Amino acid sequence: MSPTQNSPYPVRGYEGFDGVVNERASESIPSWPKQRRAKPDAPNVILMLLDDMGFSDISPFGAEIDTPTLAEIAAEGYRLNNYQTPPMCAPARAAILTGLNPHRAGFAFVPHMDPGFPNTAMELPEDAPTLAENFRAGGYATFMVGKWHLTVESRMHDGAPKDSWPIQRGFDRYYGCMDGFTSLFHPHRLVQDNSQVVVDDYPEDFYLTDDLTDRALGMLKALRASDPIKPFFLYFSHQAVHAPLQAKAADIEKYRGRYESGWDHIRSERFARQISSGLFPEGTRCAPRNTEPGMEVVPWESLSHEQKDLFARYMEVYAAMIDNVDQNLKRITDHLKETGEYENTIVVFTSDNGGAAGGGIGGTRSYFSGFGARNPAMPPEWTNDVPRDPELIGGPQAYVHYPHGWAYASNTPFRLYKSHTYAGGVRVPMLLSWPAGLPRTASDDGLRTQYAYATDLGATLMKLAGIEPLTDCKGRPALETDGLSFAEWLRNPVLPTRHTEQYVELGGRRSFMDGRWKAIEPHPNGAVGGEDAWELYDVEADPTELHDLASDYPERVRQLAEGWKAAAWYNQVFPLNDDHSMMRNRPSTELFFEEPVTLYPGTPTLERYRSNKLIRMRSFSINIRLDHRDGKEGVLVAHGDQGGGYCLYVEAEALHVSYNQYGEMKRTSLAISEGQQDIQMQFQTTPDFKWEIDVKVAGQQVRLGPVLQLTGGMCPFTGISVGLDRGGPVDWELHQRHGSFPYNGLLSSVRYTPGAKAAYNREQIIDLEQELAKVYD
Repeated sequence: MSPTQNSPYPVRGYEGFDGVVNERASESIPSWPKQRRAKPDAPNVILMLLDDMGFSDISPFGAEIDTPTLAEIAAEGYRLNNYQTPPMCAPARAAILTGLNPHRAGFAFVPHMDPGFPNTAMELPEDAPTLAENFRAGGYATFMVGKWHLTVESRMHDGAPKDSWPIQRGFDRYYGCMDGFTSLFHPHRLVQDNSQVVVDDYPEDFYLTDDLTDRALGMLKALRASDPIKPFFLYFSHQAVHAPLQAKAADIEKYRGRYESGWDHIRSERFARQISSGLFPEGTRCAPRNTEPGMEVVPWESLSHEQKDLFARYMEVYAAMIDNVDQNLKRITDHLKETGEYENTIVVFTSDNGGAAGGGIGGTRSYFSGFGARNPAMPPEWTNDVPRDPELIGGPQAYVHYPHGWAYASNTPFRLYKSHTYAGGVRVPMLLSWPAGLPRTASDDGLRTQYAYATDLGATLMKLAGIEPLTDCKGRPALETDGLSFAEWLRNPVLPTRHTEQYVELGGRRSFMDGRWKAIEPHPNGAVGGEDAWELYDVEADPTELHDLASDYPERVRQLAEGWKAAAWYNQVFPLNDDHSMMRNRPSTELFFEEPVTLYPGTPTLERYRSNKLIRMRSFSINIRLDHRDGKEGVLVAHGDQGGGYCLYVEAEALHVSYNQYGEMKRTSLAISEGQQDIQMQFQTTPDFKWEIDVKVAGQQVRLGPVLQLTGGMCPFTGISVGLDRGGPVDWELHQRHGSFPYNGLLSSVRYTPGAKAAYNREQIIDLEQELAKVYD
């Protein structure tokens, strides 16, 4: 159900208007190129991208998961079994949308840092036309739903310049979550075009994948109501199946008991189907369990009965998410068949990188708590596996991720996971169909084994659609792209790939491919590696990268290492983040976030990152002014959700504090009287990564804590709401009683005042560097 279509629950669009909404943005964006009329027979194009889905997770690539729509697309189209991608989401998306290698596109990593180097600009270059800009200039309507993740997080708030938002990068319409991930039951922040969508209460049957499909269909229907022939480009960028893993109860129930056999058996079954369906030739070896430190997969039979039951539940949820994606894709293809447009629609389905192992050896039941685990100040009781009822896993109360073993199964038959340059991180499934324009012959099995890279996808779609790439963008000559169309070998399977060389780098891990040879330097930034650490694989004979031939061919290793270095210099890969200093943001871009701020009732929820800067690893205070009367109740301020947060509310003539410590609830309360009230909440850091919370009102005081701090960059995930608790609720029991629980009295304001940063706050180092810079100026 869409939260703005015929909905009985409160929804408001944030004040604003479609298009450019501030002077800085409008000054930086010249008028769009004149739009050409599309060819009369131009095909529609749907690019559907999943998030963190492994190579074997759909039935055409070996999965037991029920994906009949994808099976139909594969049966009438093409399976690409050697399509590869950068090993992380934002770099992959940048490469797909621009045709540039990710470092040239400004995305060496995900946009949660802004150190100031060209390879981490974290915004697409202005002179790099996006796929949407190219298709729009070619006469197409351009739509996007889902995950953007191509704007640096410090510029995603309502007051930010919006020149890097989807509408300014070529999309006529946008609806989705611009962040890297969110709750599928209670999205922390939805954006429509250039404005936040304010949802006070999500309905009980809300599920984001369904909602995104509602919106996509709405865009297509609105287009046809006004223009019966204009072709469309739809970029459907799923939030699924990125953690936190959440699925609808009925879909989970469908897979109940399906994964009791464990990841070793599931991987074996999948590999057998991959061989029998021709994805790999007989004699190909499936990679064994990953044993690298921190990436280990334990034998399923070594687990206890309780562990097996718990771990199987995670995979039931993951499978249900993919099943639901297939169900929703069917809604789109059924609509196109009904309108007679399916035959002339290009459909691409793929993933942005391999399956992710972020859940550790045993999975995690509190996904957000793991983000800060590398800070040496973490106390011994810090845990990312908060005990919960296993039946909650997959529902709105749990923010979970599956164990390493299921990522190992997802990436069958390859080694390792997302963020690695082995095939498990970079080799993903792709389906492509176009019944009218790329019909299969009886002698063609539809399998394509030629190498293709993420940069090639846009060039291919434009070639198939007859779109001429823009030669200039925003008043400047367009950057030369790195992508090469593979339309030729889609039509003729005997033709070789045109893309024969490719570098990869992510977090210090590197690889370089030249034809059948691939060199890998597997060590991350800061680890021992160097010139002698390269491995060598013949990926034609050994696609699962099991036989390191570096000692047999040292000269070839040297040549490939030099090839990587040359490509790295051209693609602005340097500097590498060997000392991790690039993980920080430039302080001048963020200091204004740390100024005190007053929020008023009716203010849309403050954006996640903006909210976080007020409290991150520091002391802070909240001052609340209200004129309270007996019988008036509701939430005064809330920050966070079921992944962790805090809220202050009035109920039954008492003032209550709820603190959700990554799933463990802590509560306290005190009396409140009638009249003008000045309530103070003081959060004081302690040396052991905790807060002591003091609440004062009318001479009374109560202390909660010490409690573990909510931090790590991603928690609280839902931003600050005043006068109610929007998004995922902080306190589930309170939510069950009252929903978002708007305060029905006279609430004047809520003021946040950031205090001193804790000694273990790494941003302190930046502050010191800034002061030293002033001295030496």
